Amino acid sequence: MNKNTYRSGCICLAIVLALFSGIGWQMGAANMLNTIMKTAHDLLLNTVFYLMGICVITGAIGRLFVEFGVVTLIEKMLRPLMHPLFHLPGVASLGAVMTFLSDNPAIISLSQDKRFASYFKKYQYISLTNFGTAFGMGLIVIIYMVGMGYFTAPLVGLVGAFCGCIVSTRCMQHLLLKAHPQFKTENAVEMTEVEEQEQSVKEEEKTLFIRILNSLLDGGQTGVNVGLAIIPGVLIISTLVMILTFGPSADGTYTGQAYEGIELLPALASKVDWLFEWLFGFSDPHQIAFPITALGAVGAALSLVPGFAQQGWIDGNAIAVFTAIGMCWSGFLSTHTAMLDSLGYREQTSKAILSHTIGGICAALVAHWLYQLVVLL
Repeated sequence: MNKNTYRSGCICLAIVLALFSGIGWQMGAANMLNTIMKTAHDLLLNTVFYLMGICVITGAIGRLFVEFGVVTLIEKMLRPLMHPLFHLPGVASLGAVMTFLSDNPAIISLSQDKRFASYFKKYQYISLTNFGTAFGMGLIVIIYMVGMGYFTAPLVGLVGAFCGCIVSTRCMQHLLLKAHPQFKTENAVEMTEVEEQEQSVKEEEKTLFIRILNSLLDGGQTGVNVGLAIIPGVLIISTLVMILTFGPSADGTYTGQAYEGIELLPALASKVDWLFEWLFGFSDPHQIAFPITALGAVGAALSLVPGFAQQGWIDGNAIAVFTAIGMCWSGFLSTHTAMLDSLGYREQTSKAILSHTIGGICAALVAHWLYQLVVLL
């Protein structure tokens, strides 16, 4: 074992022992373990499967829209906005629609198409990671918030996410051109690569019924895959965040039941609650747990909302901000490295993360102040 491996192993072990020793010291080891298991189990049954149901339905609708040209129609409507707002070619709007209907990786799947990539300069092509991430799981997030009983607030959040996407994409492009000025004129792919990919494929005739059936089933299967993919994030990240966010039972004791915790995050947030109240309009320090969780997985962040609602910790402003920052960040810390790696530009990860962090904060700011304006009107 080399020194670096030994050192990293010791550091990892020390952090894990310190974390769980601190939690176990306050809750009791048995209560801590029971709470972890019961919280994860409840999240699996009552949150993950609910989210998976939404994913299946939206996936089926999304594939149906693709099959019958609705996505193409929306893309043509959005195309005029692409260059003035995002400094991207018009075809990039297709990526926004696809990620909105599914998840962040949809933009990468699309960008692997050489014909699609041929419309972009290199700096625009790399910035697709930031552009697509800001709309990831957008439809799922909005439908989930509407299902919680809110309507106006999620739409305000959508506007905030859109603004955050502009900031993130343009910031990424600025950083890229500052470090690599040649990217402004270099094409993302060579025309020879496009010609090699192009081939005529004659599609067999399908009846209207078969097209509808295949679209619904294939889209539903995609939804199942997304639902399965969010299980680790929801169970691992949300369980830890909830233990650090929630407090003991109603009588102030620890019983080992689900959703008990040590209230560490609210205690830390309360030290600077004036900042979060001014920036995001957060009325309760517990609300800071949502954006922290959204950094890793928006599905996990959504799982916090029912508990917050039950405790009376959220309002319309919080839902608007949650929608904006949840959509815009959309678990980018856990996906940006892989996305840029698949494009062949892993070394640009730090620029993408910095840009998207700024974009998410701007999305939340816009959502908060726009919601205040809507309330006044």
